[in-house]
Amino acid sequence: MPYRTYVDSTSAEWQVWDIVPRLSERRSAQPIGRRVAMRVISFPDRRHDERRRVVDTHRSVLRGSFAHGWLCFENEMEKRRLSPIPGDWTTCEEDRLDLYNRQAQRVGRTSTPFTFPRDESLAEAG
Repeated sequence: MPYRTYVDSTSAEWQVWDIVPRLSERRSAQPIGRRVAMRVISFPDRRHDERRRVVDTHRSVLRGSFAHGWLCFENEMEKRRLSPIPGDWTTCEEDRLDLYNRQAQRVGRTSTPFTFPRDESLAEAG
């Protein structure tokens, strides 16, 4: 996943990365083959049986250009999404990246960004 940071025209620092949805299932029908040699085990082998109690048949469907991914802009105050993803966003000048940011839609935050504690006792312990 490409990632960039930049400072916009108002001196706010932004983090930028792309989100590309995948429909692949973690549990696939194909064995992963992590074992080097097979050996007899003394308990029932559960690797080949479906262990989920409920099979999830509902998947969220992304509509429009968001189905192909979006560019996420985030700073301490807000989060934005731009779709479709501009082809030059990883290499373009910061002015163009700021233009993309201004074109992006504001979205609600799902969590508070992590910040390191500014505790002097932590610095002394290091």
